[in-house]
Amino acid sequence: MILDGIGDEEKWLAEGIAGIQHHAFYMHRALDANNLRDALKYSAQMLSELRTSRLSPHKYYELYMRAFDELRKLEMFFKDESRHGVSIIDLYELVQHAGNILPRLYLLCTVGSVYIKSKEAPAKDVLKDLVEMCRAVQHPIRGLFLRSYLSQVSRDKLPDLGSEYEGGSDTVTDAVDFVLQNFTEMNKLWVRMQYQGPGRAREKHEKERSELRDLVGKNLHVLSQIEGVELQMYKDTVLPRVLEQVINCKDELAQYYLMDCLIQVFPDEYHLQTLETLLGACPQLQPTVDIKTVLSQLMDRLSNYAASSADVLPEFLQVEAFTKLSSAIGRVIETQVDMPIVGAISLYVSLLTFTLRVHPDRLDYVDQVLGACVKKLSGNTKVEDKKAIKQVVALLSAPLEKYNDIVTALTLSNYPRVMDHLDNGTNKVMAMVIIQSIMKNDSCISTADKVEVLFELIKGLIKDVDGTSDDELDEEDFNDEQNSVARLIHMLYNDDPEEMLKIICMVKKHIMSGGPKRLPFTVPPLVFSALGLVRRLQGQDGEVVGEDMPATPKTIFQFLNQTVEALTSIPSPELALRLYLHCAEAANDCDLEPVAYEFFTQAFVLYEEEIADSKAQVTAIHLIIGALQRMNVFGTENRDTLTHKATGYSAKLLKKPDQCRAVYACSHLFWVDDQDGVKDGERVLLCLKRALRIANAAQQMANVTRGSSGPVTLFVEILNKYLYFFEKGNPQITSAAIQGLVELITTELQSDSTDVKPASDAFFTSTLRYIQFQKQKGGAMGEKYATIKV
Repeated sequence: MILDGIGDEEKWLAEGIAGIQHHAFYMHRALDANNLRDALKYSAQMLSELRTSRLSPHKYYELYMRAFDELRKLEMFFKDESRHGVSIIDLYELVQHAGNILPRLYLLCTVGSVYIKSKEAPAKDVLKDLVEMCRAVQHPIRGLFLRSYLSQVSRDKLPDLGSEYEGGSDTVTDAVDFVLQNFTEMNKLWVRMQYQGPGRAREKHEKERSELRDLVGKNLHVLSQIEGVELQMYKDTVLPRVLEQVINCKDELAQYYLMDCLIQVFPDEYHLQTLETLLGACPQLQPTVDIKTVLSQLMDRLSNYAASSADVLPEFLQVEAFTKLSSAIGRVIETQVDMPIVGAISLYVSLLTFTLRVHPDRLDYVDQVLGACVKKLSGNTKVEDKKAIKQVVALLSAPLEKYNDIVTALTLSNYPRVMDHLDNGTNKVMAMVIIQSIMKNDSCISTADKVEVLFELIKGLIKDVDGTSDDELDEEDFNDEQNSVARLIHMLYNDDPEEMLKIICMVKKHIMSGGPKRLPFTVPPLVFSALGLVRRLQGQDGEVVGEDMPATPKTIFQFLNQTVEALTSIPSPELALRLYLHCAEAANDCDLEPVAYEFFTQAFVLYEEEIADSKAQVTAIHLIIGALQRMNVFGTENRDTLTHKATGYSAKLLKKPDQCRAVYACSHLFWVDDQDGVKDGERVLLCLKRALRIANAAQQMANVTRGSSGPVTLFVEILNKYLYFFEKGNPQITSAAIQGLVELITTELQSDSTDVKPASDAFFTSTLRYIQFQKQKGGAMGEKYATIKV
């Protein structure tokens, strides 16, 4: 049926166009012959084709444009009195004798245009006559196109300010009255369209009406282009009459479109100065009108206007724009009880954008908008609509983008209350946005109170919320989130040690509930932040009077011990061991021997009881040896105890090569260059000899298991240790010992040449080259190396 209807319509349109072309042909012949009578006759017949009621607006427009083009030619003929020999006044009377009303009025408008241009009568009289006569056509589509034609031919002939048609009794007011009257009549026709035909075709009528809306809206555009419509006239005449028509038509489509049109075509300055009137009309519109979009567009325009120049900002203060917009939005949300939550939040987003642009210094306004949003959301525990969630995120992101400073957002009391209405996933997204804002703007959070507010905002990242487990999360996303939290902890800083300690304690309070998967990410930055504070307090050991927790190195080390201990219970022993060693080094720098010893004790306990993996043990023992070698705070007894432990554990590693490397590394514990008291040549030699024995045993095991000697790399590594201590002046390391080791390695390489690994050979060759270089260098070092033969 629909296809048949479309086919019929195409046929009717083709017939109409053919009719116009047929009559236009004879009209052209009459025009060429300067035959006025025939020209009027055929033009009336041509225009009669527009009397059809069978076409949709879209098809009728095609027909209308064909006739419109022909009327342009007819108008040129009417202008030239020498061709038709009739005065314009007589011509104006003559065309009114056309048989049918629609052709008569089209011809009347065409002649009227020429009549105004001739200035033989006041423009306002002709315009008034035309706009009144057009009332004779009350068919909605035919009437709309007729009045659109009247608007088109008269728009350049209005008695506007500075126009050639102004003067005498013709004023701008007449032009405004004409356009407003035409607008009013067109709007009535447009609204009436919905009642044409059967009720079941309502959807079709609405679509057709939507296609014709620009014909009505053009009148408002014409009004906005009239130079004489200044602010006062707009305020007193134009706006009240337009709004009266908008409200009285009681049509959803018309009200929405015309309000939108009104906002778009008139200057922003006019809207600002008539804000109360404009906003007062909003609650009077039909409940189904999408007023949120209209208000959002109004606020967006005003926001852009405010951003265009700082000079206009006093105007906003003068008219109390924020207060008026805020109360208007409140009234709209209150009256439209069926408005979806996304609509209400989008209104608050627009109001907040307006506030941030116009009143960026008024944080109370910003907080007021967020508070209103909280009130609206209070009936819902969590926002579930995806579009609404997107709007809430936009609402929360706006202050961050504007102020480029999270510290400002932290002063907004309603900010966290809005975030509480987000679901867990979106809450995390928003928390990440907050952290990224801090990183991007290099913001420093400098008080414990602000840290507490901040960590409340990002609590979705630092602990499980509402029973959700972090096991459900994507591992990569989880790692990104926790790395972001770790970076954030480094952005918390205060020059005052007392306040900095409060910040560190506040962070600990929040992150300790993070669970076993989060603590390995969040504890290390907290520890290093505390260690940074310790470095600043080096040398201070007195108690600070009047403080619950004084910022002294001892106090902080107690805090550190408790914090790192939390990692041992997760368990994450390797990480805890590393942090204990860092703490020991800091205690060493503060000259706190008992504290440093305690941290080493904890590290050894972890090594003994928690670290079972052989690779982890190798890494751990080398870390312990390296840290212990750098200690200078220990007395002889404590140092001997710790070095004895380290060497003992080194010799107990599972694999022989690992044992060998750990044992020769321990040699550095007995010879430290910058400590005169730690230069025990004999124990260095013992370590190296023990390493040689282990290397020899490793090679023998390789010979048994693989049928050939293992690589000599271990021997070459030990040779390099011999050379290091030889150069450092250890009297127990003699050139003879080095010579013997060189010969041993050479023999091993020669005896097992088929299994020589290139790396071992290259390493040994480089070592020999180094010895040769030292011999040739001369001087004291050259003399020491002189007896070594390579």
